[in-house]
Amino acid sequence: MGKIEHYRKCVKELLTEFSSHQPASGDIKVEMLLDSERDHYQILHVGWNNEHRVFGVILHIDIEGEKVWIQWNGTEVDIAHELMSMGVEKQDIVIGFHSPFMRQFTEYSMG
Repeated sequence: MGKIEHYRKCVKELLTEFSSHQPASGDIKVEMLLDSERDHYQILHVGWNNEHRVFGVILHIDIEGEKVWIQWNGTEVDIAHELMSMGVEKQDIVIGFHSPFMRQFTEYSMG
């Protein structure tokens, strides 16, 4: 298995695990979006909590140029650490929600 295929497998496994966590309240669906052709991966919350609409991205990961970009992490889990424990190399992880300036101060790729 090539590096990119391994990274796709890791991202899909991670999202599958997170999509099994149902919000504690409300009528909210957890949706997992997998675009393996364009390498965009997300978990969304969609529904209602009492009279309030719930719609939001919980986790967004892209694979671009042989790097895994964590575009958004709305969880309390260190997603980069989880990816590394699955075999994604630290130098291939980009914390995309950090500004390009701030990325130089992390242990991960600049992008």
